[in-house]
Amino acid sequence: MRNKLIAAFACTTALVSTGAASAADLGARYMKAPAYAEPLFNWTGFYVGGHIGGAWTNEQFINNGTGAPFGDLVPGQGYRQRGAGIMGGAQIGYNWQANNYVFGMEGTISGLDNKGTVVNTAFGAADDIFTWRANVLATVVGRAGFAVQNNLFYIKGGYAGVNNRLNVNDTVAPFTGSGGQTHWANGWTVGAGWEYGITRNWIVGLEYNYAAFGSQTYQLGGTSGNYTFDAKPRDIQWAVVRASYKFDAPVIARY
Repeated sequence: MRNKLIAAFACTTALVSTGAASAADLGARYMKAPAYAEPLFNWTGFYVGGHIGGAWTNEQFINNGTGAPFGDLVPGQGYRQRGAGIMGGAQIGYNWQANNYVFGMEGTISGLDNKGTVVNTAFGAADDIFTWRANVLATVVGRAGFAVQNNLFYIKGGYAGVNNRLNVNDTVAPFTGSGGQTHWANGWTVGAGWEYGITRNWIVGLEYNYAAFGSQTYQLGGTSGNYTFDAKPRDIQWAVVRASYKFDAPVIARY
């Protein structure tokens, strides 16, 4: 009887040991997989796109002292006028991301329709008729921003240039005449914006910019000589919505 009990106990112990070993083996073979994490949005890469919005120009032109017989603004006199219009164009750039910080370069070209007319009534109801127009704007800027997943908040700054035209028409005798000239005005710009990656490649955003420009000398030649002005867009402000396509860059995964 005693021998039978000892044998039964040994058998039970062996079965328990075998079960524990099997369970340990299963645990080693079937480890729990790490939780999957979605890739972070990656702002690195080239992009191209377009923008549309509105622009506001403060135009200034002043007789610089070398006037002609036609035209009735004496040296030092002039006008300032504000004009607004629709603008739109294209952008191209490159972003580089380090952790949450994003740096880049961007170039833009835009067409705008900011213009105005000023009438000098010193010697008649419509003596000197001045017209001006700013119609092409270009920028080359650096950008720096902070990314929060699909959101990018950024500032920008750099070069701005604008195509600017000034015309005059003197309609009152005896000194009548007309003339116009176009110049490219150079300046600087700053701005800020927000972008959102709606997919891995498509980005939309909002942006505001300010630019100031230097003066150019305009020789408004007419039949009675040259009417000479220093003219410039004192500043241009614009706000636009943007859409860009970003070309694929390596995916940043987080675990």
